[in-house]
Amino acid sequence: MLSFAGLLVLSVPIAIALGFSAVLALQFNGVPLVLMAQSVYEALDSFSLMAVPFFILAGSLMYSGGMAQRLVNLANAIMGWIKGGLGAVVVLSSMFFSTMSGSSSATTAAIGSILIPAMEKKGYPRPFAAAVLASSGELGVILPPSVPMIIYALSANVSVAALFLAGILPGILISCSLIGLVWLMARLKGFDPVTRITLRQWRREVMRTLADASLALLMPVLILGGIYSGLFTTTEAAVVAVLYALLVGKFAYKQLRLRDLPEIFGRSAVTSAIILMIVGFAAIFAYVLTVNQVPHKLGAFLTGISDSPVVFLLLVNIALFLLGMFMETLAAIIILAPILAPAAIQFGIDPVHFGAVMVINLAVGMVTPPVGVNLFVACQVANIRLEQIIRPLVPFLLVLLMNVIVISYIPFLTTWFR
Repeated sequence: MLSFAGLLVLSVPIAIALGFSAVLALQFNGVPLVLMAQSVYEALDSFSLMAVPFFILAGSLMYSGGMAQRLVNLANAIMGWIKGGLGAVVVLSSMFFSTMSGSSSATTAAIGSILIPAMEKKGYPRPFAAAVLASSGELGVILPPSVPMIIYALSANVSVAALFLAGILPGILISCSLIGLVWLMARLKGFDPVTRITLRQWRREVMRTLADASLALLMPVLILGGIYSGLFTTTEAAVVAVLYALLVGKFAYKQLRLRDLPEIFGRSAVTSAIILMIVGFAAIFAYVLTVNQVPHKLGAFLTGISDSPVVFLLLVNIALFLLGMFMETLAAIIILAPILAPAAIQFGIDPVHFGAVMVINLAVGMVTPPVGVNLFVACQVANIRLEQIIRPLVPFLLVLLMNVIVISYIPFLTTWFR
C-alpha cells in the first residue's frame, strides 16, 4: 500500500502504480510472478466485461453520427426559453446522452463541444459554463448504462441490471438539483436573458425536435428494454448499441462517413485499453490485499467503531470522497468494492443500494481536483486553465454532496424500480 501511495504522489499512471505495487508485494512474499499473469488474465476473461469497450465505441459513434446534436436540440426546445435555460440544456442534454454512452468523459466532451460556445454567446462566463458541464457530465456514470456500475457488479458479484435500475431515480434527482442551481445562479448573476415564446411556438418546436431526435431517443429504450425483458444480456446490449449507432449515423442521419470509422475505432480502442489495463492490474492488487487480510481488518475496524449502519455509511462516504479526489473511479471501485461490500452486508445494507451509493460518491470525484477527469475534459473543451474553474465549481460540488447524503440514507431512491 505504501508503494502504491508513493507512486500516486509521483503522478505515475494508475494502472502502472497498481501493477508495480503488486509485483513488489508478490516478490516480497516469495510468490511466483506467473501468478500475476494468471490473475490479470482471469480478471479480463469475462463476458460481462466485454460490454465496456462496446459501450465506449457506441458513445463515440453516437457523437460522430449526429445523435448528440439532436439531443441537444431537443433539450434546448424544452428548456431553452426559461431564465438560465441554456445552462439547464447542458444538464438535460447530459442526461439524455448519459442513457446511451455509459461514460462520464464521453458525455462531457460530446455535450461541451456543442454547448460551451453557445453558452458564452448567451453571457455565461467560460469558467461557469465549464463548471456546469463538468458537474452534469457525471450523470454519464450514474444513469444506465454505466461502465463503473458494470465494473462494480463484477467486483462485488451483484446484478448489473439491478444496479442499472438503482441509478435511475438518483440520476433524475441530481439532474433536477443541478437545473435548479443553474436557474438560481442565472437569476442572481443575470446570465442568459429570456427569449419570450408562446405556448403554441414552444409546443411546435418541441414536437419538431422530438421527431428529429426520435431515433436517438429510441436507443436507450432498445438497450434497457432488451436487458430487462431478457431479450439479451448487458454485453449483447452493448453490441446492439454499436450496431444501432452505426446504422442510424450512416443511413438515417447521414453524418457518419466511412472514412471517419478508423479514427473512431482507434480512439475507442485506446480508451478501452486504458480501462482494461486498470481492471487487470487492479485484480492482482486486490489479490495482494486479500492475502494480507486487509478486507477483514477493515471490516473489523469499521464494526469496532460502531454497529450503526448510519455511522458506517457516513464513514464510507467521507473515505470515498477523499479517495475520489486522488484516485481514478474504476480503480477505486475494483480495489474497494470487494473490501467494502461485505462490510456493508454485515451492517444490513442492501448490496445494490451500497453499490449505487459508492458509484455516485466516486462520480463526484470526477469533478474534484486534482484528479477529476471531468474537470480536465471540461477545461479542455472550454479552453481555460484548471484553476479558473475551481471557484464557480464550489456551489455545484455542494449540491452534488447533498445529493450523495440524501441518496445514502433514503434506500427507496435506489430500490424502488426493483
